[in-house]
Amino acid sequence: MRVAVAGGTGLVGGHVVRELTAAGHEPVVLARSRGVDLVTGAGLDPAMAGVEAVVDVSNLDTTRARTAIAFFESAGRRLLDAGARVGVRHHVVLSIVGLERVGLGYYQGKLRQEEIVAQGGPGGGGGAVPWTVLRATQFHEFPLQVLDRVPGPLAVVPRMRTQPVAAREVARHLVELVLGPPRGMAPELAGPRVEELVDMTRRLLRARGQRRLLLPVKMPGRAGTAMVEGGNLPTGSAGPRGHQTFDAWLAEHAGQGEKGVRGE
Repeated sequence: MRVAVAGGTGLVGGHVVRELTAAGHEPVVLARSRGVDLVTGAGLDPAMAGVEAVVDVSNLDTTRARTAIAFFESAGRRLLDAGARVGVRHHVVLSIVGLERVGLGYYQGKLRQEEIVAQGGPGGGGGAVPWTVLRATQFHEFPLQVLDRVPGPLAVVPRMRTQPVAAREVARHLVELVLGPPRGMAPELAGPRVEELVDMTRRLLRARGQRRLLLPVKMPGRAGTAMVEGGNLPTGSAGPRGHQTFDAWLAEHAGQGEKGVRGE
């Protein structure tokens, strides 16, 4: 089966492409580096020719609600519309656990993306393209992303409870979903253990051999309170759980040097 992977050059997208290939399917990477711009639609229709299903793991680096909403609304609508034109049977989107409870700017964009998918695309109509949304917790690479966001001797890390999951396991679950029937809102996916982001970052610094002053901070407002109190944790225990712990992931990658810790 020919499966389009929006954001297929990213962390999870790369794993999705490999999982699809290993299962005997044909992934089609939708990314600007491959000549496809989801925001403008340039190159999208030719790339979608013959596609039967879509996995959307597209992403952007922003904390601003307006920027995130604009991106996910435009990209989401164009991708769904292109899928409808070629008769896509299943559109799967990766989202984030705790969007409503935490309410960060980026999360508002993801909420808009979920709304558009549930409406079935530009015209609404209650699901013109059959869909599934998978909400997952943060990946094991999350503390690395936090560290790299503010380089220098001081590591500013938000206080946050999370239940991190391996990106490979998220990708595997996305592939299982896209090959199956549409499920609407799928059960939330999380890792095997609840962690404190500050503790994860401290262990990561040791694994990288870096000496940086770690400064834990509580994010302002209700979002910061929700992060500290577990707003990013899954609700209930019914959803699927990954197997690899953060420590196991760190042990696997730390021995491969800086690129290994990055998951490259």
